[in-house]
Amino acid sequence: MERHNIIQQSFKEKSEFEDSAASIIANLANKAIEERGSFSIVLCGGSTPKSIYSKLAKAQTDWSAWYVYFGDERCLAENNSERNSVMASESWFMHCNIPSTQIFPIRGEIGNEKAASEYENIVLKAPKFDLVLLGFGEDGHIASLFPGHEWDDRRSVIPVYNAPKLPSERVSLTVRGLTNARDIIFLVTGKNKAKAFQAWINENLTPASLISANNNVKVLTYDLV
Repeated sequence: MERHNIIQQSFKEKSEFEDSAASIIANLANKAIEERGSFSIVLCGGSTPKSIYSKLAKAQTDWSAWYVYFGDERCLAENNSERNSVMASESWFMHCNIPSTQIFPIRGEIGNEKAASEYENIVLKAPKFDLVLLGFGEDGHIASLFPGHEWDDRRSVIPVYNAPKLPSERVSLTVRGLTNARDIIFLVTGKNKAKAFQAWINENLTPASLISANNNVKVLTYDLV
């Protein structure tokens, strides 16, 4: 499938999906490091990327040149296993040598207002991201931008209230923040997301459609049908 600037690759095997995603990310990283001396990536959370992150930990790359950011975070205690930063640390960071000073978690434990303001200052100091990873929810949400919710796209990072999934308070990059990227990759898995995914492909307005309208986007899918 190609629509606007979207290219989709579908995989029949989960292992093939995970291996391909990890390989694409590592190749983009090595290319960026060779061309620009560093690689900056924005991570997504949820269950889909966990095994991909585990595979990435084994990549042949210069970890000292990686800079890691997060697309969203739940407002939970610092070491809560439901935090995106904790999942990424346990599956990836603990098993490679990315300098801790080059990993930028969202401090959801201080509350969504303070954390959003703090993280916006961090993001605004960052150069254009080399890669943004995005998941895709059953309702078509990306990061913590949910259908039916409004957000201030003059900002790059916002506090989120009343999220339809617990915890209700979160912090999220906005479309403005997420599209400040050279490459964007969606990771989409599961039949429960097929209806929302088809709505996006049919150009219905979803948070995801706001990304694809202006960016070169790769969509990797597994088990949608």
